[in-house]
Amino acid sequence: MELLPDGQRNTATEVSWEDQQKINKFSTLINKKDEQLEVLEKLKVEKEYLDDLSMEIELLDEDDRIQYKVGEVFIFMKVSKAIAKIEAENEKLETRISGIDEIIEECDESLGDLKKQLYAKFGNNINLER
Repeated sequence: MELLPDGQRNTATEVSWEDQQKINKFSTLINKKDEQLEVLEKLKVEKEYLDDLSMEIELLDEDDRIQYKVGEVFIFMKVSKAIAKIEAENEKLETRISGIDEIIEECDESLGDLKKQLYAKFGNNINLER
């Protein structure tokens, strides 16, 4: 005797070890993607901050000295040197952002493949949507 709602019948498909591995991999990829999206968001905010800072500093005279934070201390530095450091930091951020974008794309491709395989076998008996 089954306790399913009226009009529904048991269409359960047996889950093999390989299927369970695919489901586990899907879950792992979702977590990895979520972590990378969080890091990406933080890096984008930092890049936006650097862009704003760069525009503000460029308005100053090149021979002026400003305080520039290195580690936990501030040092006085010429504006031109500070701009060069900010541009270098901006390039590093762009590289990290593009690397994380690639990781997210790879996760999306793998997730798409796993979704196709799992939905093909389990149909409506599995929910892979958030």
